[in-house]
Amino acid sequence: MTQSPRELVLEFDRKAIAARQWGPIDGVPVIALHGWLDNCASFDRLAPLLHGVKLIAVDMAGHGRSYHRSRDANYNIWEEVEDVVGIAQALGLRRFSLLAHSRGAIAAMLTAGAFPDRVERLALIDGLVPPPIDSSEAPQILAHAVAQRTRYGARKPRRFDSLQQAVEARRKGIFPLSEQAAQRLTERGTKALDDGFSWSSDPRLMATSTAKLTRDQVAAFLDCTREVPIRLVLARDGIADMIERLRPLLERYPHIAVQEMAGGHHLHMEAAGAKAVADWFGAFLRGEEGGQ
Repeated sequence: MTQSPRELVLEFDRKAIAARQWGPIDGVPVIALHGWLDNCASFDRLAPLLHGVKLIAVDMAGHGRSYHRSRDANYNIWEEVEDVVGIAQALGLRRFSLLAHSRGAIAAMLTAGAFPDRVERLALIDGLVPPPIDSSEAPQILAHAVAQRTRYGARKPRRFDSLQQAVEARRKGIFPLSEQAAQRLTERGTKALDDGFSWSSDPRLMATSTAKLTRDQVAAFLDCTREVPIRLVLARDGIADMIERLRPLLERYPHIAVQEMAGGHHLHMEAAGAKAVADWFGAFLRGEEGGQ
């Protein structure tokens, strides 16, 4: 297994997605999708432990070193599906598996639901479906999104005097990180200025989606994944109430194998969590006997 990744730029539809490729050239192809406001460095700890896997960890649109959507576009979660298909096309992959965390896990599930004939397996970390809404909430959600698009579209990225200052801010984010994990994400997710550093991510990522899925729509996507083997890791100290919130849903979909693991939302970025995740996902992603 290659310990140092190869840097890639994947181009399709006049878009440029930055990525890191780990593992042997002839390994099982797996595309890795990170969470909201993270980047492909999210998988730096986990990737070297997935032996026999050619892991292409990407910076999703608006994150890391990848392209930002045009001023008239949105960062709705389902738009990630089109990018995943484009990434696979740029890599020359007809079929592929997805390893994904948090928001990336939701995008992976939507991709598998829309294209179940193209997705071999899903290996998901602390994320599965978007919180569903009632149809009556749609007008309010749209109004809120339009207001936020205007506000965040005019916002300049936060500036830091030093990289270490940015690391400290990332460490104390919504989901607290260790110093090393924050360092990895910050080094990939900042850009140098004449007088310091700023986040490289698009501020419009902070705006809510212009529309959200209803319970019936979420169920429709999950129904279409029934022939896709899925493994889901849920962090015991991850997103509040996620385990309890998902439990009734998971009872309806026995093809989703679930394993609760010790750790926080970014458990795959820490030593113990990365090993536990790799032990459960490794053979599964390789499609080996005992890993189905």
